[in-house]
Amino acid sequence: MADRASAEPLGEFERVRRFFAPLAGPGGLGLLDDAAIVDCRAGQRLVVTADAIVAGVHYLPDDPADLVARKLLRVNLSDLAAMGARPLYYLLTTALPTALGSDWLAEFTRGLAEDQRRFEIDLLGGDSVATTGPAVLSLTAIGEVAAGMEVRRNDARAGDLVWVSGTVGDAFLGLALLRGAYRQLAPEYRAGLIGRFQVPDPRVDLGCRLAGIAHAMIDISDGLLADLGHICETSCVAAVVELASLPLSSAARVIVDGEPGVRAELAAGGDDAPASVTKAIDDLSSVLGLPITRIGRIEPGEGVRLIDVEGRTIPLDEAGYRHF
Repeated sequence: MADRASAEPLGEFERVRRFFAPLAGPGGLGLLDDAAIVDCRAGQRLVVTADAIVAGVHYLPDDPADLVARKLLRVNLSDLAAMGARPLYYLLTTALPTALGSDWLAEFTRGLAEDQRRFEIDLLGGDSVATTGPAVLSLTAIGEVAAGMEVRRNDARAGDLVWVSGTVGDAFLGLALLRGAYRQLAPEYRAGLIGRFQVPDPRVDLGCRLAGIAHAMIDISDGLLADLGHICETSCVAAVVELASLPLSSAARVIVDGEPGVRAELAAGGDDAPASVTKAIDDLSSVLGLPITRIGRIEPGEGVRLIDVEGRTIPLDEAGYRHF
């Protein structure tokens, strides 16, 4: 990991020129102007989202800077994917304490450059300021989707099935490991779970392919039950999630086998589609090499219930992460 501080602190414009201008795409104009210029293709709509992460809240202060950058970008790409949009550009605002010097920034921008290449997205601009508090990093991502094909939260219907991609609860467990829990877990399992917390995997390809198939989708970074609840609220429906159907990674299963009660916590730790398109989702799972698991159903009513194999509701203290 790079040293946090450099010998000489950089001014704002030198910081932009050295670290961020190399990341700018054509629309960013070399980060030399007050704003960027981008085109919107005919028949497309721009989809815009913003998310922020704060040291000590969304990532640990000692996390490697390149991983912090990748997490910041990816949590926003996940929100674009949840609307079926393909990512194009992003804007970045950093509020950094002076202790994070040029070496930290070099690692941070290296992580951004790596994921820019992977997801074919360019920096347009933003702002860079100093703070005496914890580091605050805010990113606005811009994507595009064919007009009328965007997937929103408000069209889930009674009779739909609830699906989730990948596995549930790994990031939750990864953070618990970083905070000292499950000390006896084997190193190979620890690394996998911590990696899921530090570097989430946005379902960009899946989200784009589900446009026109899914009635409603949502990113579940705040917890499966809490975020599914947002779909239910905006769609005026209810959801039932089957605890036994939740897909778990091998590492998570080791923990759950030792502490069965943790399984329900992972549900508070995705996608929703109609029953008539089960084959289409199975085909996507095969093409992308990504598990997509049916975990419940949409029904009339309100709220989200987690049930056991006998259909009994499992009470939970919290449905997911609360920002306030």
